Amino acid sequence: MTKGPALLPEGLRDRLPAQAEAASRVTRALVDAMRAHGYGRVSPPLAEFRETLGGDDERSTRDLLRFTDPVSQRTLALRPDITRQVGRIATSLLAGAPRPLRLCYAGQVVKLRASQLRPAREMLQVGAELIGSDSVAAAREIVTVAIDALDAAGIGPVTIDFTLPDVVDLLAGGPLPVEADIQQLRDELDAKDAGALTRIGATAYLPLLRATGPFDQAIADLRAFDTTGVLTARIDALEAIAAPIRDRVTLTLDPTERHGFAYQSWFGFQIFVPGQGDAVGRGGGYSIPVGEQEESAVGFSLYPDPLIDAGLGAENMAERRIFLPLGHDPALAASLRADDWQTVAALSESDDARALGCGFILGRDGPVEV
Repeated sequence: MTKGPALLPEGLRDRLPAQAEAASRVTRALVDAMRAHGYGRVSPPLAEFRETLGGDDERSTRDLLRFTDPVSQRTLALRPDITRQVGRIATSLLAGAPRPLRLCYAGQVVKLRASQLRPAREMLQVGAELIGSDSVAAAREIVTVAIDALDAAGIGPVTIDFTLPDVVDLLAGGPLPVEADIQQLRDELDAKDAGALTRIGATAYLPLLRATGPFDQAIADLRAFDTTGVLTARIDALEAIAAPIRDRVTLTLDPTERHGFAYQSWFGFQIFVPGQGDAVGRGGGYSIPVGEQEESAVGFSLYPDPLIDAGLGAENMAERRIFLPLGHDPALAASLRADDWQTVAALSESDDARALGCGFILGRDGPVEV
């Protein structure tokens, strides 16, 4: 049998009722948990001018799905990430709002290309940003809010993996200068390639490969490596951030991890759940350009689609779905809907309750199980 042309572009898909309902429930649980911590929800547009979504970052620009706006004749792009949009809102429309400013969001993003771990090009992104501070206290709050949101949505058990995105810059610009290209050094550390580190003359960085794994042991190894004390403030900060969540999640540390941390500054973290090869979320400290200045911020983004595909947020719709026979009482049907029932009204004698996904039929005295 000849296969016809694809109905949708590669990496895009339709979400049918059960999955769409599950996504809505998960999104609401996540956002409500963030709002409970004082984060106001914003909703930026799906498309913006290319400059505001990509800026001067060549890597970000490469990920933009672009097209020409027939109205302005300027290049627009579909957002691949909402964080940058929230930064734009914070530094323009909300520039005069008191700091720290707490904002949250939920929406679809579209990537130009998919990855092996994430074949979808369109995905749900839910997150929160604390703008005006990237202090230890702010970082501790944002990690706690992320865990509370995950708990509210029924996502767990969770592993939080901390990283220090600027650790190579601190070391190479201080006690451990190297002749090798700094980006190559970062790449080899990220790849955990001891042989490559030796070949580029960076053997002094080999102990960083061992300072990886369960949090307490990795922190101890990192302190032992830091004989000059250049990392002391970073290590102390990580311990302070981890303190209130020790009993809630599994904690790990990978100080040289760079994947997904292109714009984070001194602190970053990834969120993992069992059965998922890729992180379901990541966050950390970063800076928002404001003219020639910068504003500090810390935040996180969650990508729950793979978890929703695996059943997160699913409910048996038939349990609250009731069939209304011909001639039913409209007032009674309205009262059922007010009581959170889904009513499906018969249009003909041939309509079948079970075939229409109903677990109940409205009888003379009320709901009757099918």
